[in-house]
Amino acid sequence: MGLLNSLLEHNRAFVEAREYEQFSTDKFPDKNLVVLSCMDARLVELLPKAMGLKNGDFKLIKNAGALVTHQWGSVMRSLLVAVYELRAEEICIVAHHDCGMRAIDPNRILDHAQERGVSADTIATLRGAGIDLDAWLKGFDNVQDSVRHTVATIRSHPLMPKDIPVHGLVIHPATGALDVIVDGNQPG
Repeated sequence: MGLLNSLLEHNRAFVEAREYEQFSTDKFPDKNLVVLSCMDARLVELLPKAMGLKNGDFKLIKNAGALVTHQWGSVMRSLLVAVYELRAEEICIVAHHDCGMRAIDPNRILDHAQERGVSADTIATLRGAGIDLDAWLKGFDNVQDSVRHTVATIRSHPLMPKDIPVHGLVIHPATGALDVIVDGNQPG
């Protein structure tokens, strides 16, 4: 049985037992909070518990590294939707120590892509079309600096209201301890 079949089998039992009822809420976050977090598997349950958050309390956006790399990308759009349409009044960026995006090597990713069947011609075509694959695939060298950069990118967005606190945190993926890098309530 493949993973999808296993997931669907579990889902049928979940729905039949009405286990979904314990998660009942609406689309608006009770704590008026949106969190941008890394997609690291260690944070799936740890991050909300370490922050005292439960289902319905917050909007959660995840990506590799908890990064906003482009002011007009989907992450920034999601943050703006959370603020303007879903009543978010604060934003928390939560990166983590020991992140896989730290010092990631774009060439290694492209080598793996070729091993999985992406041709060298495709990569050359993308580069020839002006896509800077090295910059696009690059992570960061220092997690604290990365958090500061993401917070600054959000704060400086022309559509982000200036009264929205944008906090920057780093979580320890084993203990859940949070380090404040940027307190969004402080002038910055």
